[in-house]
Parts: sequence; C-alpha cells; structure tokens
Amino acid sequence: MMPWRQHLAALALLAGAMLAIFHSDAADMAGIWWHSSTFTHCLLMIPMIGWLVSLRVPLIRSLTPVYWWPALVWIAGAGLVWLVGEAAGVALFRQLGLVLMLQGAVAATLGEKLVRALLFPLAYALLLVPFGEELVPLLQTLTAHISVILLHLSGLQAEMEGVFITTRAGFFEVAEACSGVNFLIAMLAYAVFAAHLCFKSWTRRFVFVAAALATTVLANALRAYGTMVAAEIWGIEAAGGIDHIFYGWIFFGLVVLIVMLVARRWFDRPANDAAVDLAGLDGIVRFTGSAKMVLPAALVLPLFFMAWAALAGGRTAPLPATMAVEAPASWSGVRAGGEPWEPRFDGADQRLIRHFIDANGRRVTVAIGGYERQAEGREVVSFGQGAVDPDSRWAWSAALPAIDGARTERLLHPGPVLRDAATWYVVDGGVTGDPRRAKLAGLKARLLGGDPRALSLILSSEAGQGGRDAIADFVVASGGAQAMADRALKTR
Repeated sequence: MMPWRQHLAALALLAGAMLAIFHSDAADMAGIWWHSSTFTHCLLMIPMIGWLVSLRVPLIRSLTPVYWWPALVWIAGAGLVWLVGEAAGVALFRQLGLVLMLQGAVAATLGEKLVRALLFPLAYALLLVPFGEELVPLLQTLTAHISVILLHLSGLQAEMEGVFITTRAGFFEVAEACSGVNFLIAMLAYAVFAAHLCFKSWTRRFVFVAAALATTVLANALRAYGTMVAAEIWGIEAAGGIDHIFYGWIFFGLVVLIVMLVARRWFDRPANDAAVDLAGLDGIVRFTGSAKMVLPAALVLPLFFMAWAALAGGRTAPLPATMAVEAPASWSGVRAGGEPWEPRFDGADQRLIRHFIDANGRRVTVAIGGYERQAEGREVVSFGQGAVDPDSRWAWSAALPAIDGARTERLLHPGPVLRDAATWYVVDGGVTGDPRRAKLAGLKARLLGGDPRALSLILSSEAGQGGRDAIADFVVASGGAQAMADRALKTR
C-alpha cells in the first residue's frame, strides 16, 4: 500500500502545481460550468468521473504504480496545445491543454498500466472542456429550415429570412438560446457515458451516440415548430410561456427517455460486467524512472511554456496616429443615416467609423477597430466581436456570398430592417475574411516575431440603401480590401 500512497501524493502535488500555474484557465473553465447553461452539465460530470474511477479501484489495486518517462512527451504536447491557444487567443485550446496536462500528470505518476486501466475516465474528462458554441449559427439555420418544412407540411403559411420566421401568428427568431446547442452538448456527454456502460460493441456505441445527437437536433426543431403552432392556436405570448416550461423541464427529459428505451433492446454489456479488463496488463513496464527525476521534469515543462507565452505576448507596435479611410471615385463622405448601427471592437486601441454615399444615393459605412497587439479580451476574432454586438438590437440572420473574400452576412433589426455587412481581419499585414486563418496568422505573428498589430475592417450597408451590391462596388472602387487595410495602417 506504501507505493500507492507515495504515487497518489505525487499525483496530487503535480496536479495541484499545474492548476496553480494555469489558475486563470482553470478558473475560467469552472466559471463557464457555473454560469453558462450550455455547460452546467459539466458540474455533474466531475462526480461521474469519480464514480467511474471508483468502479475500477478494487480491480487496479493489484497493479503497481510507477513513474513513467514517456508521460513527459504527453505533458509537452499538452503544453504546446496550451501555448497555441494562448498565442492565438483561443480559450478552447488553453483549457484543452490544461486538461491534457492533468492527464499527463496521471501518466507520469502512475504509469502506463494504470493509464490503460483508467483510459475511459481520462478520455471522458476531455468533455469537461467547454466547446461547441461555434455550432450555434449552423444549428439556428438547421432548426429554422426544419421548422418551416414542418409548418408547410401542416398547411400553415411561413416565410423564412435567415433565422427569422414569419407566420400569421407573428414574427419568430430562432435565437442562439433556441438553437439547441446546450442540449446537444449535454446529450453528447450523456450519450458517451451511456454508450460506455451499456454497450461492448464499438459499432453499437458509435451508432448510439450518432442517433442520440440526431434525435436531439430533430427534437429541438419539433420544439420550435410546436411553439409556432401553439402561437397560431393560443397567441404568441401564451406560446412563449409554454415553450420555456415545456422545453426546460419536460420535453428534452422525454427525449432522453425515448432514446434509452429505443436503444435498450440492443444493449450488449451485462450489468455485472467488470469495469475494466486487466488482461494484457501483467507485463513489465518499460521506461520507468525515479520520482526525483520524473517529477521535476514534469513540472519544468508547464513552466517553460508559460515563460514562452509571457515573452512572446508582450510585443506591441504603434498604430498610425489616425487611420485613413479615403472616399473612392464617385463616393463622398456623409453623415450617418438609417437605423443606427455600430460594430463591437472590445479592447481596441483605435476605432474609426465613416459613412459614404454615391451619386445614386447608396450608403456604405466603413468601421475599423485597430489593435497594437492582440490578447485576451482584445482580439479581432472573438465571440461577440464584430458586426453583430450581442448587446444591441441587431441580430445575425444569414450568411451571404463573400465579397473579396470577406465574411459576409445579413443582420436584422426589429422593424424589420435588414443590413448587410462584410468583415475582413487584417493580421500580420495580410487580409482574410476567414476567422480561422486570422487566428492562425495571429498565432504565427506572435510566436515567430511578425507584426503584432491587427485590424477588424467592416463595411456595412442597409438593404434598402444598396446592401451587399453597394459594399461590393465600394470595395472595387477602393482598390480592394488589401488596399484599404494598407491605407489604414499607412503601409503604402
């Protein structure tokens, strides 16, 4: 029993040190679990993981823990994932890196055999990392399309504009909260857990998880459809009240029950089946080491990546005193007009908004947010940043064909008022409309010494004042998005 106590104490110390080093990421992740309804199920997952480990404890006591050198490669890889997240400003990768490092701590202090015996609880812990909110636009659009199809099949009139649906009962938005992403992510965690406990066949496990997720998406669309049908019958206010109660407490509880009842006939794992098969874990473990060698090395690696991030993240470069936006040929400056709109540039060192009009009365607004360097809370690509301010009355409606590579989308304001917006990200001197490419460019610039400055360049126009076509003509007249970015940074 003495080796177990020593190794468990070493695991507690190493894991505690990692949590202390990356305390801000651990706190952010725990805060998301506590405050975000999409991830509150993670609070239940922690005791679930503990229960999974407890099932294995009586079986793994016969195994001898060892200090294991190959786990240092695991920890180094996890540190690199964290560094990428830190440099690119992606919390998902930082938090994933932290969880992977904690898994590496288990491997370093307990050894290969015990990692294999605890493989499912360790792998299941990856679902503690908050992810999936990037699916919201896709799920909103999918829910809207399925709802409209069901309404038409029911003989009800419905028109769709992006994620907005108009029926005889009123005007409905498939908002972010109605996308079903919270239940989809919770269902993933539940389905993986249930698949492990109820099935031995990997094919059945994969089919069960896929079917559970597909059922969740369809159920959410049925819920939205049912809300609009209820509005036809009882009115829109009554339908909204029914929706929140039924959706939150009853409807998706029934979905879980139905999924399990339907799948029950295919369960192939006996209730008394051993939690883990120890066959094949009786050989000699290679690459073992002593505590005084493995533990210091396992602690130095996280400190190395933290120091690298601190050195790389401190560089800045000044922006021009005034960012320039010139009126191209046949366009001239004008005062703001139409429904007020303003993008969101949190943490920007400079902001600029100018309005232009052409001879045909078409209006285009040019907005620029400039950053001397990117960091947490001051990034060109981040949730809530850009054309749609979550605190405004403007909402995302639909994606549009790209303009000069820009991320082009349609916004909607109650009224309704439609507005088109094209967004470019200027990072390390290059221009792209792809958020992922912008993140990668920022990562490269930060780690390899490129230009730390960044711009968010947004051109917008109300649909009734020219919309997407006016934006496209303005960009062409200006020489393209790259030329506009170069003028703003005064690089040409």
